[in-house]
Formats: sequence, structure tokens, C-alpha cells
Amino acid sequence: MPANISNYHERLVLDRIREVLMVPDNTIVSLSQNVVEDLACIALNQLPPRYVRHAVDFVDHLTDAECDRLHQEVKDAVDFAIDTLRRRGQARADG
Repeated sequence: MPANISNYHERLVLDRIREVLMVPDNTIVSLSQNVVEDLACIALNQLPPRYVRHAVDFVDHLTDAECDRLHQEVKDAVDFAIDTLRRRGQARADG
């Protein structure tokens, strides 16, 4: 795939993961790169791909409601990914 084409959700998901991992003193909870990548993959698999050439152009064509919905979908997908990894970790600990 050409370098100038990307899935717009990738940036949003990684930004949301960073937000979730932020603790009150503005440091980020230390997780292994593997865990962060697992979270991103699980979240991205919950979202339809939105391929763009220029993210700015994509966002400019969204209404405020569409932008809000997009961010809510990303939030829900990241929450799902976190819950999934927690359940898997708990299942390993129990069994």
C-alpha cells in the first residue's frame, strides 16, 4: 500500500490508548509494547477501516455529530479491548 494511505482509526485508537493509560500526575502507566499493540489490534478489529490520504481533509468533511460519533466508536472499541485483555488475564490467573 502506498505510504500516503492510512487507516484514520489507527491514530485515534493509539491516542485514546494513551489517554486511558494516563494517570493523574500526567505520566503514562507503563505497559509492555506487546500489550499496547494487543490493545490497538483488538480495538481496530472492532472498527471499520477508514482509509484516507490526508487526515485533515477527511476531518474537514465530517459534521460535528459525525466527529463525535467517530470518537465515541473509538472510545467504545478501546474499552472493549481493555476489558478483553483483563478477562483473558483473569482467565489465565484462575486456570
